[in-house]
Amino acid sequence: MFRLGVNIDHVATVRQARYRDAALGEPDPVQAALTCEKAGCYGITAHLREDRRHIQDQDIWKLKEALSIPLNFEMANTTEMVDIASKLLPAAVCLVPEKREELTTEGGLDVAGNLASISETTHRLQDLGIEVSLFIDPDPRQIDASAKATAQAIELHTGAYAEAFPGPDKGDSEIQRLTKVATQGHELGLKVNAGHGLNYENTYRTHEVPHLSELNIGHSIVSRSIAVGMEQAAKEMLKLLIPGSS
Repeated sequence: MFRLGVNIDHVATVRQARYRDAALGEPDPVQAALTCEKAGCYGITAHLREDRRHIQDQDIWKLKEALSIPLNFEMANTTEMVDIASKLLPAAVCLVPEKREELTTEGGLDVAGNLASISETTHRLQDLGIEVSLFIDPDPRQIDASAKATAQAIELHTGAYAEAFPGPDKGDSEIQRLTKVATQGHELGLKVNAGHGLNYENTYRTHEVPHLSELNIGHSIVSRSIAVGMEQAAKEMLKLLIPGSS
């Protein structure tokens, strides 16, 4: 069974739509995270973007204080975010790319093209006891670069699979690509996680990808919670992470 990390960014998205300049507001991403913890989820993921479009600084600090399960801090590789992570000391950091105009993360980090900078950040955070993961496309070149950067983990961008899934072959070619690079990463000593675009319909095929340790899923769970509540939404996804589920 995979471990489930729940990304609670879009709980904050709903709050910011109404309470953008307020110190308080609803729904509360910290309460949502605690509910996921109660449901049995392994960890919580939150992305503090440079433009602060959803998660805010106070959310990150409250999450670190409130949670008993690991906090995975998603962030861009910038001086500001590295400084925040160095003070926050989350269990893990996942470095992700950012563009101001994107609706959500559109692709993986170009580790191969920015190896020196990413290696420097990776070493600095690891020296503080933080596990470093790199969010990358399922590209063999990026897998090799992630190992050279000495990251402990990679998170494979499953967006292309999610987009292909509605087709007649249910994303066969993308599952094959994910399988190939997951094996490559495992052989290089990397922990292999995955996420982006996974939902209650397409997640079952990730069981075909070897060596996966953790799935990070957010939007689908938050969306489902509107109908059934966050705890039930998380439990329904947890059931799909059991081998043989569909």
